[in-house]
Amino acid sequence: MRHRRGGVALPESPRPRGRPRGFNDTTDQTVIRALDRGLEMLEILAANPGRSLSELAVLTAEAPATVYRTLQTLAGHGMAETDEGGQMWHVGPGAFRVGSAFLRRTKVVERARAPMDALMRATGETANLGVESRDEVLFLSQVETHEAIRAFFAPGTKAPMHVSGIGKALLAFYPPERVAGIVGRVGLGGFTRLSITSPEVLAADLGRTRARGFAIDDQERAEGMRCVAAPIFNGHGEPVAGLSVSGPAFRMGLDTAAAIGLRVRAAADEVTRAIAGTPPESV
Repeated sequence: MRHRRGGVALPESPRPRGRPRGFNDTTDQTVIRALDRGLEMLEILAANPGRSLSELAVLTAEAPATVYRTLQTLAGHGMAETDEGGQMWHVGPGAFRVGSAFLRRTKVVERARAPMDALMRATGETANLGVESRDEVLFLSQVETHEAIRAFFAPGTKAPMHVSGIGKALLAFYPPERVAGIVGRVGLGGFTRLSITSPEVLAADLGRTRARGFAIDDQERAEGMRCVAAPIFNGHGEPVAGLSVSGPAFRMGLDTAAAIGLRVRAAADEVTRAIAGTPPESV
């Protein structure tokens, strides 16, 4: 519809991009329940591979018949599949293809690959790349060490930020209100005797991280594993990803972790420059 002012026809105000014409609903009616159920099922399959129909019904609190229809719909698009016996359900290759589109969009993955490989060779430990996703660390890429005992974070794995090297490296350079928001929503759960479960202790740890330019996860998520991480910044000086080196504590002592931290910090800076980013002056 066009409006007139002083005899001159004026175009209507543009509607928000990505919405159908005349659609202004902001209520729960915008959610397609069947699609929402399917996406929830994908997340559950990713976190619980190799589950039976009855187990998935319990995990989703849905009737087995509903779960089966959802799984069959996902399977029709290659998003889910069963094992050879047809009893256990897994994420399908279609989900990988969709997820790969995100990695192609995130150029930091490509730019970080060479520095990660160099880090692994220099330290002898596994190098990781991650970002924040919905208040958690989402691991995007990894270069594994050849050691028999090593850290492993498959792409797509998530971890709480306060017990993750990458998570703390990002939190250290977030505005205080953003950190408070994440802590308020997720909490500070304990996983080991060394986990940080106090906001005051976390604030002190993040302060040390800012001062030295890298974070240390000292067996805070898993006993016997340490991780050193540093943030990667965009052109506005905002932390958008983190680079880390993880390994068993018997190889990565705290003194070794501090030395590795300087290498990780240098590698993260290299990726920052490669994506035309700018570290804040405090780093």
